[in-house]
Amino acid sequence: MKKNNIAGLKDFLDRKAEQYNTPAFIDNDPICIPHSFTLRQDIEIMGFFASIFAWGQRKTIINKCRELALRMDNAPFDFIVNHSDTDLKKLLDFKHRTFNDTDLLYCIDFFKRHFTEFKTLEEAFFPSENMTVEEGLNYFHTYFFSHPDAPRRTVKHIPSPIRKSACKRLNMFLRWMVRNDERGVDFGIWHKIKPKDLICPLDLHVERTARKLGLLNREKPDWQAAVELTSNLSKLNAEDPVNYDFALFGISIEEKCIFEL
Repeated sequence: MKKNNIAGLKDFLDRKAEQYNTPAFIDNDPICIPHSFTLRQDIEIMGFFASIFAWGQRKTIINKCRELALRMDNAPFDFIVNHSDTDLKKLLDFKHRTFNDTDLLYCIDFFKRHFTEFKTLEEAFFPSENMTVEEGLNYFHTYFFSHPDAPRRTVKHIPSPIRKSACKRLNMFLRWMVRNDERGVDFGIWHKIKPKDLICPLDLHVERTARKLGLLNREKPDWQAAVELTSNLSKLNAEDPVNYDFALFGISIEEKCIFEL
């Protein structure tokens, strides 16, 4: 990123973040799913599923999340902690792309074990203070698959930095849970890390815009690329670099916007 262009780029991305970081963004984005709930644990659970399902068309993602919520009687936390074996039959044959009922049933089992001991899913990512996002995501992966009967096929749905993944969907989930700018989109219900510590979700839209704007040079869209992008965004806003996720994603949807810079 050219130093003499930082001011102009910051002004441009600030304007675009302001444009897209609004409640109007919610309805057509998977974040509308956790926004359908008020109980903290419901928001965490359905936010997790909405992020994990977030590849492909957004309309399909949203519809599959709604289907899953309906199968859990639109009360996911209550269903998870109080279900019987008979109740689990409602989840059979659920499928979203390569995520199937084997993956789903293990997720339900994990959530039940976790919420038996903890009140919030935050503890599954950040069991102690002063952890980095990289440490938290690696911890979550180990913790999630700590059960001896964890299905090997589910590993592909839960990425981790140690496996070199950009972890774009889990970073998006963390953005939802951690950021609180009072603009009505992100929830800001987790407090063990701060917005300045988040890593920008590196999906195809964000990657495309970031490369065109000179914010990303690393060829492979892996964990180091996500770190590089976030580092460059921090030069524009050190306290909340991931706010620009809205701008980069929105610009990609309306690609002509980049020519305003």
